[in-house]
Amino acid sequence: MQTAGYDAPPDPAAARERSADNSTPEAVKGLPADPTEIPPLDQLFPFPLDPFQLEAIDALNLGHSVVVSAPTGSGKTLVGEYAIHRALAHGQKVFYTTPLKALSNQKLRDFREQFGADRVGLMTGDLSVNREAPIVVMTTEIFRNMLYAEVDRGDDPLADVEAVVLDECHYMNDSQRGTVWEESIIHCPPPVQLVALSATVANAGQLTDWIERVHGPTTLVMSDHRPVPLAFSFCSAKGLHPLLNEQGTGLHPNCKVWRAPKGDRRKGKSPKPPQPEAAPLPFVVAQMAERDMLPAIYFIFSRRACDKAVRDLGRVCLVSEPEQARIVARLDAFVAATPEAVRDGGHAEALTRGIAAHHAGVLPAWKELIEELFQQGLIKVVFATETLAAGINMPARTTVISALSKRTERGHRPLMGSEFLQMAGRAGRRGLDVQGYVVTVQSRFEGVREAGQLATSPADPLVSQFTPSYGMVLNLLQRYDLAKAQQLVERSFGRYLATLDLAEDESRIASLRAQLAQLAGPTADIPWEEFEASEKERERLREERRIQRILQQQAEETLAHELTLALQFASEGTLVSLKAPQLRARVTPAVIVAKQQGSGQFPLLLCLTDENVWILVPCHGVVSLHAELSCLQVDSIPAPRLDHAGELRHGDNVSGGLALAVASMARRHDMQTPQYDLAGEVRSQAQLVQQLEQELEQHPAHHWGDRRQLKKQRRRMEELGEEIEERQRLLHHRANRHWDTFLSLIEILRAFGALAGAEGLEPTEVGRTVAVLRGDNELWLGLALMSGRLDELNPAELAAVLEAISTEVNRPDLWSGFPPPPRSEEALHDLSGLRRELLRHQERAQVVVPAWWEPELMGLVHAWARGSSWNDVIANTSLDEGDIVRILRRTVDLLAQVPYAEAISEQLRTTSRKALQAINRFPVCEFIDLGTQVVPVPALVPATPATERPAPQTA
Repeated sequence: MQTAGYDAPPDPAAARERSADNSTPEAVKGLPADPTEIPPLDQLFPFPLDPFQLEAIDALNLGHSVVVSAPTGSGKTLVGEYAIHRALAHGQKVFYTTPLKALSNQKLRDFREQFGADRVGLMTGDLSVNREAPIVVMTTEIFRNMLYAEVDRGDDPLADVEAVVLDECHYMNDSQRGTVWEESIIHCPPPVQLVALSATVANAGQLTDWIERVHGPTTLVMSDHRPVPLAFSFCSAKGLHPLLNEQGTGLHPNCKVWRAPKGDRRKGKSPKPPQPEAAPLPFVVAQMAERDMLPAIYFIFSRRACDKAVRDLGRVCLVSEPEQARIVARLDAFVAATPEAVRDGGHAEALTRGIAAHHAGVLPAWKELIEELFQQGLIKVVFATETLAAGINMPARTTVISALSKRTERGHRPLMGSEFLQMAGRAGRRGLDVQGYVVTVQSRFEGVREAGQLATSPADPLVSQFTPSYGMVLNLLQRYDLAKAQQLVERSFGRYLATLDLAEDESRIASLRAQLAQLAGPTADIPWEEFEASEKERERLREERRIQRILQQQAEETLAHELTLALQFASEGTLVSLKAPQLRARVTPAVIVAKQQGSGQFPLLLCLTDENVWILVPCHGVVSLHAELSCLQVDSIPAPRLDHAGELRHGDNVSGGLALAVASMARRHDMQTPQYDLAGEVRSQAQLVQQLEQELEQHPAHHWGDRRQLKKQRRRMEELGEEIEERQRLLHHRANRHWDTFLSLIEILRAFGALAGAEGLEPTEVGRTVAVLRGDNELWLGLALMSGRLDELNPAELAAVLEAISTEVNRPDLWSGFPPPPRSEEALHDLSGLRRELLRHQERAQVVVPAWWEPELMGLVHAWARGSSWNDVIANTSLDEGDIVRILRRTVDLLAQVPYAEAISEQLRTTSRKALQAINRFPVCEFIDLGTQVVPVPALVPATPATERPAPQTA
């Protein structure tokens, strides 16, 4: 099977061979034929390079893109730096992309120091600095948006760009933002070299092959070598000891796996017993300090727990007096410059003792101070959530992982191998440490066994997070026809991974079809529809027989009582029909010869049968009373003495004559049919059963073979057919789910007038307005802006509404002391009908895209926009400072986009600019020594602002 965008099955090794054969240096834009213009490596890097670094540099000089997959801290960034040196030598530009604003700011500082401030620029969601510089640092989301905006600009923003560095490329795994990397790679022009820097992943070969297919010749460079080797330790309440054996393949011989005592069972849902007592946090820090293992990053998966850890260390001081003096001096300068950014609650005092907390709830400016001091070796322990492991340059001698599981939105789960490796990789400072240390800590639920499993587990593979959005649909349809848009959508990494499974799945389907054909061969001439019809007739016959039995039973119960009463008055010689177990359950003609007293109120009947057998039966043994027939003479027949019901005795020659008379009467009259069988319903049902039996006997299915075997074979054929159908359905879904979503989004956009034209694929004014927006649901944002409901609001009121429709705050304890402004609340209420209609269309199309509605913080945003102090704002909400900044920056991003939306009023444009100016003040705006003129972000893209969605902060 061949699928759009790919040839199946792909071969990563063959692909890399093709890349080596089919590419020349002249294929790369701006690359001179003579690579000697680039300074020698020993001038660029005054230290020996590792083999993988040299291999990557060689690939770049061949004109290839590269994927570098190596452990954290191994020196991958050097490959990106070489790409910068190389582009500068060629008179070209480089875009250096990172997943986080904080990392972009850090790279800006590093590159300014390395290459000079005038040669480095910055683009983020709310500012642009020296954007014409040859080295421009930006988030990957900004780069993606720039690619979408490319056609709308009068010039090509990548005209002089030789290479794009995708730092922390393994962020493709991020469930909320991973699609940005895929879109960037798909839409990046082929002449631009890509330098993808990734932590160790299990399927780097697949990533490389995919990039080669959608972008151009690409070389994979892999390394598992760590310049600073890691030693894994385990800390319990008894102390710190080695975790792994010398080979690093299993637990250390001295490690004892804890087992619960016999009979110990936890009360509650989980049968797992608690682990031994955990080591107190001050004890862990003390153990590391004694062994000269500081500075350390202590990972704790909770903001509150990070702050509590700072308090738990009490008055412990981990720095010397000279170090403390340097910290105090830097802190004083920070306080003088940005007093609002100083964190209270004892954190400033703890900083002077070399202790800090770093997480998403901390102000960015305060976090940057912590990072700066930590890089200088002045902070000895920083308690951090795992977000710190995502690329921020904070190497430590030791990393401590406090728990081996974490709580997520989907419940509690163990750490993944890649998560553990990412945190552990922060240990060991190149050039400073001979050995890095990773300490796992005994917790309530995890012990040495779990720690050993994670420490020896391999990295996880990259998976695709590619998801079509309203903005993607509109941007592609503005530039391409539907066929080309489909081709681009189906070039995603997710579709590529699906093609790897296609051959195996199709092979399985072919095998199932062969089994089905083998079963169907010998029975090809059997008309299965008729066979099924005969089986249905057989089922009906069984059912009608069941009904017949029920009717007989009902008639029998009804007539039994009537017969019993009548037999009390029946005279000797009366002919009857008997049914008793002693008579082989045969309906037997007989004559009543005498009556005897029974144990109850009804007599026992002494009868002689047509076979000359005497029997004593109770009244209920009589199933027919033939009162219409003449009585026989029985007076002269000597009757034997029988004492018990059911007792039998054979007759003699004397009784034989009477038995012959009974038999004669039975031949002339029907004495074999019970009287209840003569009831109308029973007779009709019996005739129906007889008719069905005759029809079934005449059915041709009798000539087709063993019915049971055929039925079994037919059932197996049906099972195979159902399995083939289900596998084909899953195969289609896996191969086409992104395109199906794309088509569903088109239908929703048509319903709201965003697409029109002869084929309904041409973006209208509404569609072009939605296309320039960036958010979780661009259609919802665009419809709200174009509704006219926001036009009369003042800047602070507008900012409040835009926060409510663009932000999610997932906090159960959320509260704000600022009430929502009435006009903002009214405007939001007026938008509710529009939102309901959009959600109805999405539900019908089976599309899940959030349309945020968070009115709780409108008052807070309104207060900040009206000039409230930062201290006043943070005192009137349950949110952490970092959360407030994230929410306000999200609002700033949307406000920055509004002036460039097409179908909105000029009044709303003006109000948006004023609201942006009112909100974007410190500490919401970036605090950085820019050194050059700052240009507001709208100047970045005249027709389409490059904006970004802030990273999810769940820690």
